[in-house]
Amino acid sequence: MFLLKFRRLKALFQEYRPVLRFILLFLGSYLLLTLLYQGYLNWSVGGSYPPDYVTNLVARQTTQLLTDFGYDAKVIPYPGIASMVLEVNGKPIAQIVEGCNSISVIILFVSFIIAFAQGFKKTFFFLLAGAAMIYVVNLFRIAFLTLALNKYPEQEELLHNIVFPGIIYGMVFLLWVVWVRMINNKKEESHD
Repeated sequence: MFLLKFRRLKALFQEYRPVLRFILLFLGSYLLLTLLYQGYLNWSVGGSYPPDYVTNLVARQTTQLLTDFGYDAKVIPYPGIASMVLEVNGKPIAQIVEGCNSISVIILFVSFIIAFAQGFKKTFFFLLAGAAMIYVVNLFRIAFLTLALNKYPEQEELLHNIVFPGIIYGMVFLLWVVWVRMINNKKEESHD
């Protein structure tokens, strides 16, 4: 009886091995990267670049982007809260917090790609290119959100919680689709 149940369980593991591999790689890499990122955030508290270096950099780069678009933009640390305030034409418009820096989204993206890794070189370069694209799209997303909030402040809920998160997560989804298609094309080529 025990041997029969063991064989059934073993057969189930064999049948669902690719799914289990994906889940373990995804969750493992997501957990590891999230713990490393949390360690970085803890280390950054009270540093020279409030609220942390990456968020500060994103705020400064977004400000530069808005300046390049012809707006009078500046960013200043928000006293007492771990964030930066983005001003346009002397008016405070947006508050940039740690969640705005795209690192959590990049961690999600990277974890999925690692779970479907296909050779170190190909995976590594796709991860780099995808993370860079997400980071840059995020800068434009914050800049356009700031401009939209300046013009339509009554639409803050819609813009901040639906439209602009949809842009960044839509980008991640498209990159995942591209990755899966690249993998499938490679597998089809090897079967020919």
